[in-house]
Amino acid sequence: MGRLVPAVTRALDILELFLDGDGTLSAPDIVRRLQLPRTTVHELVTTLAARSYITPVPGQPGRYRLGVRPYQLGSRYAEQLDLAAEGQQVARSVAETCDETVHVAILEGTDVIYIAKVDSTHAVRMVSAAGRRLPAHCTSVGKMLLASLSAPELASRIPDDADLIRMTPNSITEPAALREALDEIRARGVAVESRESNPDVSCVAAPVRDRTGQVVAALSISVPMIRWSEDRRAELEQLAAKGAAELSERLGHRSVA
Repeated sequence: MGRLVPAVTRALDILELFLDGDGTLSAPDIVRRLQLPRTTVHELVTTLAARSYITPVPGQPGRYRLGVRPYQLGSRYAEQLDLAAEGQQVARSVAETCDETVHVAILEGTDVIYIAKVDSTHAVRMVSAAGRRLPAHCTSVGKMLLASLSAPELASRIPDDADLIRMTPNSITEPAALREALDEIRARGVAVESRESNPDVSCVAAPVRDRTGQVVAALSISVPMIRWSEDRRAELEQLAAKGAAELSERLGHRSVA
């Protein structure tokens, strides 16, 4: 690996400062926060402004905000993202950690479609495949995605008189009961499905967001009941949330602390 160029590193450090606070900075702010010489900061700020990476804030002399160039670079990056490819990479990492089957799925109508999948190495594991379609209300990924919809959109997809398919004796078949479950999912931020799509499997799922904050997918971990417990559930919820956050970050999402 080659040597890092100090001037480039400092310029990038300055740009990353704009991610915090109100998104504006003055040269003295940068000097204080990065502990750099004033002359160095002045030269870097002048160069970044000349290349449209930062721009003066109207009506606030001496203060800067991000310019158009970072937006253009970010837009080009977003254009080349492949949710399925990125999801497969993250799913592989999560599966290596827990050695259970990991899926990434999207919502289409009232179904989920699995777009990425990595298997467990255990002899007993969930049998599925990328491209498979299942009723959303019977899966953890599906319920996570349904919970992300606005009330009008949810009502248009699953009206009060909807006839929900029963895949197992544990499947939710009443729209009112589903809405109650979705309220709990929104409050907790993760979804759990216990033998609702497969009588021998339970799953946990967390939301995946794009750079606008929109939920575009969900990541789940599926576990045969012989390896399922409340302690295991809590552990996997945290791991699913971490994996979903990593995938969201790859898609350009930045969480707000």
